[in-house]
Amino acid sequence: MAHSHMDHGDMGHGDMDHDMPMPMCSMNMLFTWKTENLCIIFESWRVTGLWSLIVTLFGIMVLTAGYEAVRDASRRYEQRQAIVLESMPRNAVADQEGKGKVAKAAFYAVQVFYSFFIMLLFMTYNGWVMIAVGVGAFIGYLLFSGSSASKSAACH
Repeated sequence: MAHSHMDHGDMGHGDMDHDMPMPMCSMNMLFTWKTENLCIIFESWRVTGLWSLIVTLFGIMVLTAGYEAVRDASRRYEQRQAIVLESMPRNAVADQEGKGKVAKAAFYAVQVFYSFFIMLLFMTYNGWVMIAVGVGAFIGYLLFSGSSASKSAACH
């Protein structure tokens, strides 16, 4: 069925004002303190003023501290897994080790993804964002470093 004869020219789109330009995300390749049109990772995560900057920086600190929580959860899982394996009969250890390896791989994948996300935050080259990442890592380490730091920070 050919629809080439139908006129779709006036389907309610004529009232849209296309003259008003939308602000563009600023992309910096050099260090800066500017926050005007600063987009964090996504175009929708945009700093538009002082309050959005404060909320953004707080969110970045929470995200970065969360990375330390994931690292700590991974370490605690490995410690619990070692205790469980020691208490098991030898013939059941191999099956439990396989399950443990899958869980450890999942923890590792989450940590890699998380660390690259934090790296992208840092790559805004914005001083305020960089400081928030550092403060978040500091807070996260204070809160979640109950065990020794056996793993290095992947990308931050």
